[in-house]
Amino acid sequence: MSKIYMMVTITNRGIGSKMLSFYKENGLSVILSTLGAGTANSDVLDYFGLEATEKTVMAAVVTRQMWRLLKRGLQKKMNIDVPGTGIAFIIPFSSIGGKKALQFLTDCQNFEKEEEAVLKDTEYELIIVILNQGYSNIVMDAAREKGAGGGTVIHAKGTGMEKAEQFLGVSIAAEKEMIFIVTKTKGKNEIMKAIMEKAGMNSKAKSIVFSLPVTSTAGLRLQEEDMTEEI
Repeated sequence: MSKIYMMVTITNRGIGSKMLSFYKENGLSVILSTLGAGTANSDVLDYFGLEATEKTVMAAVVTRQMWRLLKRGLQKKMNIDVPGTGIAFIIPFSSIGGKKALQFLTDCQNFEKEEEAVLKDTEYELIIVILNQGYSNIVMDAAREKGAGGGTVIHAKGTGMEKAEQFLGVSIAAEKEMIFIVTKTKGKNEIMKAIMEKAGMNSKAKSIVFSLPVTSTAGLRLQEEDMTEEI
């Protein structure tokens, strides 16, 4: 899936709603947003003209064509290149759990599936699960049964969730949780399958699952050694 990406936008919280409106006006309807905080020290903030460290973090799925459109608008209309405004970047997908989930996440974007050609030989992958709030334990239990070491839960609010009924046949609450799980690529499919079976659209969790390639890691050495000892 070489032409579909996760787009992440980090901007000052004061213009977060303006950025969200910009994305909606340009046809991007399914967006997850959460709050964050910058970590730069005061000297760095002063140098770049930054006045606040409170951030809004937004995530959405975009095609290459949509990214090009949004990038031009971010630069010309939203002035994202001005210091202190924010940053946006994209990461290529490696897989998505189900055609209907893909249709929902890329709503109104022209997309034709192609042969995977970007970063397909990575050793690790990041599995991201979007689910209704309060069901993260079900997801993690399913993932651990297939060898996942652990995950990180982030609370977020979704926009465009009403479109889920059109594509998925179910309604999805706006209050969401996102779970990040880093795992070996060779075990990714089994973990994603288990999550879809036990916490997918037929469950109260209503999970959507996809993965992104990870090019390098630090902090997983002990986990790898434990796996080697078990073998």
